[in-house]
Amino acid sequence: MQAHPEFLAARDLLLRHRTDYRGARAAFRPPELTRFNWALDWFDPQAEGKGQRALWIVDDDDSERSLSFEELRARSNRAANLLRDRGVRRGERVLLMLPNVTALWEAMLAAMKLGAVVVPATTMLTEDDLRDRFERGQVRHVITDAGGHEKVDAVAPPDVTRFLVGGERRGWHSWSEVDGAPAAFVPDGPTLADDPLLLYFTSGTTAKPKLVLHTHRSYPVGHLSTMYWLGLQPGDVHWNISSPGWAKHAWSNVFAPFNAGATVLVFNYRRFDAQRALALLDRCRVTTLCAPPTVWRMLILEDLERHRVPLREAVAAGEPLNPEVIDRVRKAWGLTVRDGYGQTETTAQVGNTPGQPVKPGSMGRPLPGYTVALLDPDGAPADEGEIALPLEPRPLGLMVGYQDDAALTEKVTAHGHYHTGDVASRDADGYLTYVGRADDVFKASDYRISPFELESVLIEHPAIAEAAVVPSPDPLRLAVPKAFVVLAPGHAPSADVARDVFRFVRERLAPYKRVRRLEFAELPKTISGKIRRVELRRLEAERVAAKRRGEREFWDEDFPDLRG
Repeated sequence: MQAHPEFLAARDLLLRHRTDYRGARAAFRPPELTRFNWALDWFDPQAEGKGQRALWIVDDDDSERSLSFEELRARSNRAANLLRDRGVRRGERVLLMLPNVTALWEAMLAAMKLGAVVVPATTMLTEDDLRDRFERGQVRHVITDAGGHEKVDAVAPPDVTRFLVGGERRGWHSWSEVDGAPAAFVPDGPTLADDPLLLYFTSGTTAKPKLVLHTHRSYPVGHLSTMYWLGLQPGDVHWNISSPGWAKHAWSNVFAPFNAGATVLVFNYRRFDAQRALALLDRCRVTTLCAPPTVWRMLILEDLERHRVPLREAVAAGEPLNPEVIDRVRKAWGLTVRDGYGQTETTAQVGNTPGQPVKPGSMGRPLPGYTVALLDPDGAPADEGEIALPLEPRPLGLMVGYQDDAALTEKVTAHGHYHTGDVASRDADGYLTYVGRADDVFKASDYRISPFELESVLIEHPAIAEAAVVPSPDPLRLAVPKAFVVLAPGHAPSADVARDVFRFVRERLAPYKRVRRLEFAELPKTISGKIRRVELRRLEAERVAAKRRGEREFWDEDFPDLRG
């Protein structure tokens, strides 16, 4: 069984240029693919007979389960045969709502082998969320566990085929039947590279979730850029802290590590504990770690110098990483946490890559397979503007479009570019620095304010764990920056803490950027963990209009000693 030669050549080129950014950019060419099924044409050939762990799951009680590459290849074959025997057909939608259990990877690969379309779903979905997915996603089949079957039965149409992992239930097929299915799988026909593969419901930070459609080319092959950014090598043990159902889980728990031939490590914890996470890095000899900024911010609250870790690569994704975090990790471990940028609609577009200088606050440079333009509101090139991807040639990792919204697809691909809705600045060396969502950036006293810049300063204060900055309407300045902050353990809301935070930011920010209002509060987030600044903006506008403050809100003018 031979791996697809064009895909293999593209992958190996990026591995050879792992620390040579300019060389990789110059030499990389997206593989020309007409027929391609990543599970059959890449995963199976490189997994056949391979005893290395493909998947390593550690549970909260320290029990472990693992599957070798060969075992996962055979198990996914059996699963594909079972699904086909129970009626799953090419092009049909399969809702996959499972926690981090081996069946999640078995089912993902099996559906791919069949040519079915996977609709990933977090286990945190409500019945209303699921109803939306069955209706707009046109789901015909569902795979879930005991935690999800009641919600499915409450909203799924009667003709939806149901598969239950870890138990028996009337009207459901048991996933245990995989054990008795044939180990050899023969596809019913070829898969075209542009056939649909994944349908993601975005997390909806500002509106109802959008339906993002990806193909057998755009995600599996597109994630060569993600593999390169992560710095993965064959034989690595890669730990990506991400929940199933979201795009980042597929990025770094499926496609990027398996593209490289690395082991995927998962830790199923009930509640994140920084001490246990640091111990796991050593116990499992983790070589590459990818974690969201929230996790990195929790880790640096520990005495990192006391922990020896085997990491070669440390990466952050999900939201921009604050410079303070990077500095703390570098001082403790001699490692630079490398930031990157991408969307559910794409693979990794921009990143700080291995072996290259990292500029504080920058998310790096365009990755192999991507060209990035910055456009002003009139669509002209700018040093600061919306991140946009030229469509000639079409980026390898870009979605097909939004499945049920042709108007939105047309809007985001207007004038020859895919428009991300994110704003960045670019320096003379080509490094990009995230400014914020186009709808998050605001004006105060006629100056443009980047919430992320102010939030980065705020979390440098020892009392602050998280912060979100939004405009607070003001009759004189149009708006002033207001910070909603979550305090670190050991700190309680008080006027003294507020005064100290105001003093802290005054010393570090230009007058027009200073936070003028501050409220101690919990931050509203999507179920994928992203801060809903749109909700905070709406709340603040309503409060100001009603001329009332939050219960734990302070203004800088409350402290006469800060004037001047």
